[in-house]
Amino acid sequence: MTDGDEIDLTAALIAELTRRGETVAVAESLTGGLLVAELIRPAGASNVVLGGVVAYNTAIKASVLGVDANLLRTQGPVHPEVAEQMAEGVRYALAVDGSAASIGISTTGVAGPGPADGHPEGTVFVGLSLGDKTWSVALHLDGGRDRIRAGAVSEAVRILSARF
Repeated sequence: MTDGDEIDLTAALIAELTRRGETVAVAESLTGGLLVAELIRPAGASNVVLGGVVAYNTAIKASVLGVDANLLRTQGPVHPEVAEQMAEGVRYALAVDGSAASIGISTTGVAGPGPADGHPEGTVFVGLSLGDKTWSVALHLDGGRDRIRAGAVSEAVRILSARF
């Protein structure tokens, strides 16, 4: 996702995470695999990225990622706490040899067209889980479906890069 002389933020992120010995697991809903595809684009990503889970169906968020079913039932899938639980859950769902990923990142939201689950198009939550801290970042993106999904990926990379 670079233009000309623009710094390749993803490649820089992967290089820094490699240097630090960090691993990343990805849980996606509205981005449908685009985030993990972006993270594995740079050479050397296999040192960092463990894999990804596309939990597009709400029930998969609970059954595979461990998101609280009651939370999903009462709040729906587009909620900051859902993003947080997805990010935390994927660290363990994609554990290697009993070791959870050091970082979990997730995306959930409404790509459109139009609103869904009581949220306007462009509502996105990026969840992050690092060590014993888990939080989410709310995004309000403009544009059509493709632009919202691409924007969610770019912002997720930017948000994670800001931590390192």
